[in-house]
This record gives sequence, structure tokens and C-alpha cells, in this order.
Amino acid sequence: MQPVQPVGVFDSGVGGLTVAREISLQLSAETIIYYGDTAHVPYGSRTVDELIGFADAIVGFLIARGVKAIVDACNTTSAVALPYLQNKYNVPIVGVIEPGVAAALQATRNGRIGVLATAATVASNAHRQAILAGDGKVQVFAQACPKLVPLVEAGVVSGPAAAAAVAEYVLPLVAAGVDTLILGCTHYPFLAPLIQEIAGPEVTLIDPAAATVRELQGVLAAGDGLRGLHCSVAHSFYVSGDARSFSQVGRKLIGWPELKATRQLGLEQPASAG
Repeated sequence: MQPVQPVGVFDSGVGGLTVAREISLQLSAETIIYYGDTAHVPYGSRTVDELIGFADAIVGFLIARGVKAIVDACNTTSAVALPYLQNKYNVPIVGVIEPGVAAALQATRNGRIGVLATAATVASNAHRQAILAGDGKVQVFAQACPKLVPLVEAGVVSGPAAAAAVAEYVLPLVAAGVDTLILGCTHYPFLAPLIQEIAGPEVTLIDPAAATVRELQGVLAAGDGLRGLHCSVAHSFYVSGDARSFSQVGRKLIGWPELKATRQLGLEQPASAG
């Protein structure tokens, strides 16, 4: 691991930009190579084999471009593909589920934790298993939210349509008495103001991005891979689908001008990425 190497970040679409944004805040000297698999979004309805295949191809692409570490900024692939990826590749790969769970266990006051996630993530039971491994007395209430990722990918994070979808998924968890709510998809933080409004002030929202980047920082520090301050930073963005759409929505959501240079690049296998 060399400090000058970039950090890889990937997701099914724009959701992982919440993690990229957090990297830029906590580790401002680091350069990011981002890949959004927008040709296959949403991931929530995909099979486990499909998800592993997509993630494998993306990780191969990022490694071919010399990244020193990778953040799997997708809860769905973190739930079903992370062990496979970590076993296959020598580059450190950090997921988003464990850091978010740890933060939720610290935050809950009544031991009732809700999880908003994609259908595939909920079906994997990854959050439930991680929460119960940390505290077997905690009650877990998981809610699949199939309408939310398409809304965020379209840049719709407020207004009647977004409010109706969020209410459909959040209100049952509020009725169940949760006091802590994990945003179990990196798209969902873009809806956080609306989720908080509907959930109410007594419910603590957990965005795993901050805890994930703290874990990444630890990985980089352990490998003497932290980049020094005052280095020039030039992020790169790739997508498998329409680059213009990703750029427009991404700039609307996080405002980074670098997103204008997003390039479209489909992936078949990791070896073809070089």
C-alpha cells in the first residue's frame, strides 16, 4: 500500500456518493475512484449470484486502476458478496453493514432497532445477525423499501412522491417502537431529512457512512497508506449506464463539479477492465 494510490468506492448507483462525500470530509487528502453500476440498478431485486458477479467485476476494475483499498458502499453487496471479495482479493475491502450496526448498538436506548434496506439486504439477514451478535437482547425490525432507490436515482428526494414512499416504510417501524433507525442503503441518506421528519425527533437515524470511513482510516493507517495533507486531489467517476444522467443527479445531490467528467464503462469481467 502506497499513500499516493487512490481509494476505490463502488455502489449500484449514486448512493455510494454519500460515502465518497464522507471520505472527502474525514480524509480530505485521499483521491477517489468511484464506480456506479447504474446499468444494473436497483440491486435489491437481484439474485445473490448476480450480485457477486457484479461486485467481482467492479472490484477487478478498481484493482486494475491501482487502488490501495476499496469501500463496498452498497449494503446489498456488503451483505452477500463481501466475504467472497475479501477472500479473493489481497486489497483491503471495507463494507458498510458492520460499522452501521456498531453505531446503532451504541445509540439505542430501548433496544429496538429498525433497519431500512433493499429487499435483497433484508432477505440476507445481515443486519439482524450482526446486531444480535453484538447484543442478543436487542429487537430488530427490518423493512424492505423497493421504492426508495429508484426515487433517489431519479434525483427525487423531496416532495409528495418521496414523502408517500418514506411514510409507507417508516411508519410501521415507528409503530413498532424503534428508537434507532439504520439507513441500510447508501441511497437513503439523501432522504434523511424526510425520514427524520416522518420518524420524529425521538428516533435516531444511523448513516453508516461516517463509521465506515473511520474504519477505512484505520485500515489505511495500519498499512501506512494515509495520504499526506496538501496533496492534489482529482477524483474519477465511472458508471456502467448513462454517464450524463449519473452526472446530473450526482451534482444535484452532492454538488461536486468533478462529476461532469463521469465516464461510461461497462464491465464483463475483472480481467477486461485494464
